[in-house]
Amino acid sequence: MKLSLLLAALSALLPLRAQAPAMATLSLAQAQAAAAHNRPKLREQAAIAAEAAAAPNLLRAGLLPQLSANLTGVGASNPSRIAAGGLNNPVIYSRYANGLNLSETLTDFGRTGTLIRSSRLLARASQQDVATERAVVRLEVDEAYFGTLQAQAVLHVAQQAVAQRQLIARQIGLLAQNKLRSDLDVSFAQVNLAQAQLLLSQAQAQVQSGYDDLALAMGTRLDPQPVLQDQTLPPPPAADLAALVAEALRQRPELLAAGLDLDATQAYARAERELWRPTLSAAAAAGLTPTGAAPLPEHYAALGLNLNIPVFNGGLFAARRAQATAAASASQSRLDELQHQVTHDVQQAWLKANTAQKQLDLTQQLQQQAALAMRLAQSRYQLGLGTIVELSQAQLNQTQADIAEAEARYACQIASDQLAFELGRI
Repeated sequence: MKLSLLLAALSALLPLRAQAPAMATLSLAQAQAAAAHNRPKLREQAAIAAEAAAAPNLLRAGLLPQLSANLTGVGASNPSRIAAGGLNNPVIYSRYANGLNLSETLTDFGRTGTLIRSSRLLARASQQDVATERAVVRLEVDEAYFGTLQAQAVLHVAQQAVAQRQLIARQIGLLAQNKLRSDLDVSFAQVNLAQAQLLLSQAQAQVQSGYDDLALAMGTRLDPQPVLQDQTLPPPPAADLAALVAEALRQRPELLAAGLDLDATQAYARAERELWRPTLSAAAAAGLTPTGAAPLPEHYAALGLNLNIPVFNGGLFAARRAQATAAASASQSRLDELQHQVTHDVQQAWLKANTAQKQLDLTQQLQQQAALAMRLAQSRYQLGLGTIVELSQAQLNQTQADIAEAEARYACQIASDQLAFELGRI
């Protein structure tokens, strides 16, 4: 009867287990897309780029016609004149008038066009800054994603170590109770189990920390924690380091932005040299004077041209030209320094990726040898041919080898992504 009741209870629970929702999964591509949508720093950089893109229109507006309407009413003691504050003394009449004023800069002989080209180059540089920020965010996501997978792999190793050492500790305990093993063997087994449990506690904390880092990189919360999908191992990096450096110098967005910034500052320096060029402008006005003093006509209209020729301004233009030339020189130095830095970073990332590939191969071999040594040590101990010290060392070696293989596997993934970042591929 008890067995029947137990089976009935289990049969009632099985549909509930079948209806339990599966835990959500998260792929690397989904994490990258979430970060691209959520990270505030990307929105900030995009807004900065939009601000820079509006600058050419601000400059171009100065070359377009400016039309304004005026409604003017004046009450004066006729005929009044402004007698102080100027060389002229225009007459002021009581009146009401309305009209239009039109003004346009006909030409400044190319200076505004040069400024527009400079601002457009700066806008393109801002777009490259957006690409740089996007690549940085993606690298942060990749590192956090693979770091979490690495922590989970270490956690799995720790769980296996705890289960294995618990089993061995129980076996040795039973043998000791039957006087087939000494209390020293029991103590060694308990110490090994405690070490594995300590490793398990540390691994659990690392997994939680990894999920926190991933949530920060994605710009969102991960509650509940999703199951991360593993990725295939990347191929070894190309052997031609010089070709990789040349690729990075061609397509790294930081370098493209620095080159555009240099072109922009050089164009601005040319525009500052063109300050001495004259400016030709036109102005027109027309309107009605429905009410006014007798000397004022009912209609008025005028058209004029003005050529402004700079003569002397206390050295202002020369100072602005020197300032712009110095800024262009600084931009050139920044570009040269960045090229050296990128070359160094590519070389270091390539070396790190190659080393990670070699370490992965070596740790896999180490893992195989440690597993074989563990099986042999356990067999020898069970046959009474080996000591507990030999078995404990084999357990430790296997755990360390499994952890080293797990860490090397994801270190290889991270190193490959870092190289791709340095090459400008992400």
